Amino acid sequence: MPEPRTAQRTGQRERLCAVSEVKPNGARRFVVGPHKIALVRIGDDFYAIGDTCSHADYSLAEGEVDPDTCQIECWKHGSTFSLETGEPQTFPATVPVPVYAVRVEGEDVWVVVDG
Repeated sequence: MPEPRTAQRTGQRERLCAVSEVKPNGARRFVVGPHKIALVRIGDDFYAIGDTCSHADYSLAEGEVDPDTCQIECWKHGSTFSLETGEPQTFPATVPVPVYAVRVEGEDVWVVVDG
């Protein structure tokens, strides 16, 4: 797996990548300041959630995306998280992960983060 890229800092609104850089029904990990973000693509829709599983310190971007339920699964212990709310859908995780607003403008994918 390639190393996570650090996005360019432009304030609270951050450009993560081009639309074409995330495969449909796939995910990529980005680091924006202190935020580790899993950017997930389902069809033409993009979701951004905290990349670290709340059960254990594993990257969610390495897990499987379920386009039918709009969830991502932690590859290590099988917890699934809603891409819309960050809420865990299955055990062992019980704590939600953060979600971030995503905007697609032309061919660019942007996310909004605090600080």
